[in-house]
Amino acid sequence: MPSMTIRSVEPIVVALPREVPYLGPLGPGESVNERGYFVRAGNRTIYPVFDRSVLVKITSTDGSVGWGETYGIVAPQAVVAIIEDVLAPRLVGRESDDVAALWEELYALMRVRGHWSGFFTDALAGVDIALWDLKGKLAGRPVYELLGGKRRDRIAAYASGLPRATLDQRVALALELSAQGFRGVKFAAAVSGEGVIDEMRALRMALGPDVDVMVDLHWRYTPTEAIALIEALEPWHPYFAEAPCAPEDIDGQAEIAGRVVVPIAGGEEWSTVYQVRPRLAHRCVSIVQPEVAHTGLSQFMAIGRLAAEHGVRVIPHATIGVGIFHAASLHGAASLNEIPSHEHQHSVFDANLRFVQTRMRCANGFFELPDGSGLGVEPKPELWDHVVHPWF
Repeated sequence: MPSMTIRSVEPIVVALPREVPYLGPLGPGESVNERGYFVRAGNRTIYPVFDRSVLVKITSTDGSVGWGETYGIVAPQAVVAIIEDVLAPRLVGRESDDVAALWEELYALMRVRGHWSGFFTDALAGVDIALWDLKGKLAGRPVYELLGGKRRDRIAAYASGLPRATLDQRVALALELSAQGFRGVKFAAAVSGEGVIDEMRALRMALGPDVDVMVDLHWRYTPTEAIALIEALEPWHPYFAEAPCAPEDIDGQAEIAGRVVVPIAGGEEWSTVYQVRPRLAHRCVSIVQPEVAHTGLSQFMAIGRLAAEHGVRVIPHATIGVGIFHAASLHGAASLNEIPSHEHQHSVFDANLRFVQTRMRCANGFFELPDGSGLGVEPKPELWDHVVHPWF
């Protein structure tokens, strides 16, 4: 009987509406341009006013379909072009069995051009996730079994983001999330209008000692500024301080981590073990946050295992998407040895889950894993009403 090979690889851009922009309402001086983007003054980063990602549909010669997903937050046609022009032609006609080896082959295509991050690895991540989904479906097994087996039936979730306009409103939302069963809440310095220290103090006083409070510093500080700020936060016992300085500043990251007692977290922007390895060697972080939409599952697992070798905890990152790459992240997290918790973007995940068919849920502070063969998540027909055609 002939083996199944890849018949087609198709990228699909989708954009889902949201009432409040990511991280919260627009602040002073922030406005939306004609492309639907705005820049957060707090971290100088560009965001769209909708939730947008690139799906990857890989079809086998027997008609089986593997679904992947990656970032399409900004300039999604860059990801589409890379998939169509570079990656897909290398995959059509190939077997999908050894996914990690395919990742290495595809990654090597652009290594000498320095493309070890950004749009290229995002495109590769979406393809990698789709290949794992297809492999699981062809084998009739969930992906976590292909990754070494399930080590937990559910995963603790921490609530990420308090998208409200004022500090009082953000504290009230944090209390609501705590009442829903979340034992951890993270707030964003980029929209902490009343001040990071005041927000940390207010959240700790409201939530008490039994709820972890994390702060995402969004790479906005110099090392010296970050050290002073984190030290000022210490009386309110942050669980971790995330992304304190520029992501390219390895020496600065190491200096901060070596000077403060609060655990430093980072890694959502790292795509491969090649980026993680020098940061672990320099002891830049005590918590690594792999984002599967950047890494794909193959590198997500490699990063998780490398972190374990260095005694570094893994708390996966999760952000804008329809849920396909989130399902992949849960499969990976279920397969790694030590996962204290997983990020839950409640303003994204809960709203967009209506566009996919899956058992995956977040309830009472825990993620329930998807089930079935592959990733256990399929787009619903309603999602195709939100397909974005090139150069919308």
